[in-house]
Amino acid sequence: MMSKAFTLLLALTAVLFALPAAHAQDAAAGAKKAAMCIGCHGIAGYQSSFPEIAKVPMISGQGAAYITASLAAYKKGERRHPTMRAIATSLSDTDMADLAAYYQQHGASMIKPVADTPAAQPSAEVAALLAKGACASCHGANYSKPIAPAYPKLAGQHADYLASALRAYGTTGNPNVGRANAIMSAQVKQFKPSELKAMAAYLGALPGELRTVPQPKFK
Repeated sequence: MMSKAFTLLLALTAVLFALPAAHAQDAAAGAKKAAMCIGCHGIAGYQSSFPEIAKVPMISGQGAAYITASLAAYKKGERRHPTMRAIATSLSDTDMADLAAYYQQHGASMIKPVADTPAAQPSAEVAALLAKGACASCHGANYSKPIAPAYPKLAGQHADYLASALRAYGTTGNPNVGRANAIMSAQVKQFKPSELKAMAAYLGALPGELRTVPQPKFK
């Protein structure tokens, strides 16, 4: 029988080959294009009320490849979210690359290196859930150093957003909510909503490199 680790390795290879072609990144250009982003992602603690109630994710400090892939998925409809679909549809591949480069380095002076091993160990129940999902095999032992650029940093992300995102991978038939990703869809089907929430709560409580960097007008 094929091991879970080997299965994930094959799936990762498929994902990497499916990534959009790389485009030259210009963080300075991205800063000029970020006006459409700061109304949600530039306000600390900002909470969305549609299509679900949850804090919008922190994207400053997130990996550029992941941001680019996420925007491309919204544009293609592989991620279902009306607001993000409308924004992503207006972006060219170059726009996405520039925005991703900008947010990867945005607020770099605020970021403190995190330990390779999480300082806060999970409860036995949550540890078993994380092991069942083999989460560290893709997102790193500290959940802040993913093994491939296309995977997101999770540590310190808003817990309610993480729980909402995890549920979305298992949602089908909803025009406003859902994420098409073979790896994650298979993973979340193993868990109850309460278990996804427990994992999200632990991951959100970890120290990480993600930040919301308020724009001056929103401070």
